[in-house]
Amino acid sequence: MLQDGLNGKAGIFLLAGHSYSNVKEFILKNYHKEQLSKIITDFLKINGAYGEGGGQIIRSAIILSCITKQPIHIENIRKNRKVPGIRPQHLTAIIILQKISNAKVIGAEIGSTELKFIPNGVESLELVEDVGTAGSISLILQVLIPVVAISQKRLNLTIKGGTDVLWSPTIDYTQHVLREAYSRMGIKFSLRLIKRGYYPKGLGEVCLQVYPSHLVSTSFTKRTTNDVKLICTFSKISEEKINNQIVEIKKELTSRNFVVEAEIKNQEAIDAGASLLIYSIDENSIVGIDSLFDKKTQRFDIKFDKFVNSLTIDDNLADMLVVPASLGDGKTKFQVREITKHLETNLFVTSKITGCKYGIGKIDDGFEIIIEGISDSSIK
Repeated sequence: MLQDGLNGKAGIFLLAGHSYSNVKEFILKNYHKEQLSKIITDFLKINGAYGEGGGQIIRSAIILSCITKQPIHIENIRKNRKVPGIRPQHLTAIIILQKISNAKVIGAEIGSTELKFIPNGVESLELVEDVGTAGSISLILQVLIPVVAISQKRLNLTIKGGTDVLWSPTIDYTQHVLREAYSRMGIKFSLRLIKRGYYPKGLGEVCLQVYPSHLVSTSFTKRTTNDVKLICTFSKISEEKINNQIVEIKKELTSRNFVVEAEIKNQEAIDAGASLLIYSIDENSIVGIDSLFDKKTQRFDIKFDKFVNSLTIDDNLADMLVVPASLGDGKTKFQVREITKHLETNLFVTSKITGCKYGIGKIDDGFEIIIEGISDSSIK
């Protein structure tokens, strides 16, 4: 049980579905007494080991906690991962949200497997932050953008860290794919890259502006375009090697009936590295895949089938649409090739916190997801 570092009292939480006949027992077993503020705080308890058991649960939970002002207690954070607990990019996101939402936070430290987050009102701010490692800037922005925009506030943020790192969307994916999808859902933000940051040192820099937004429901119903954009950036790697790779990739895409427009940029970074984004956008679909240059194999590892066979939304983007869809007005629909563990986890956790309804239907070659939002007008 996580200890409250200020008063030494352990939190005691509601056990869902349990009946209590004794009032005294009910109070003792269902509430954490927050002596500092002289109020009784009702925590929503979340098992961080549920589903994919990774950082997605942290991100979704603290986003919704800030927007709905619901205090949360997450246990077993990344419990089954090789390196369990909170990592640097999670900690930076938590600290920034603490500032933005005037939250009280307990357990926010590297390696912690428990976190209590008690939000207050979200404020407009200007901030300068540093992850301190090559921790993913993109994953941090995934948390900050919806909180600020949906709360009708503004954020000007300059942040240093990793712009293109493993197990995370690249900054180009955030700029070209996520921004387009969020825009169609009513969420407005702008992004300016100052410097690339690859593993291990990172030291990339990004400027973010988030604007007050009003959510709208949207549908991604059919992918029709064959036009593809390819963006490749590199630093301290042979330009000839990169160009040869792009020729191969374009040849593969062309053989699958895509028309490719390519852009290759040499952008200086502290560490050697290269990043690739392939994406297609039309009126009813947004599909993208990204990849980092593998220094061992000297190649980009591209899952062409994932791009070619994606329906109206790529698998990674689907995760990112669940939270705003849950708070929107009306139904949001999209189609995916498969139900990933990330998506399954996000749908479950989000529905438990917001009360939104969702359905999954089998269609040819994939699945259709329908999320009925609770309407942002009901946000506390």
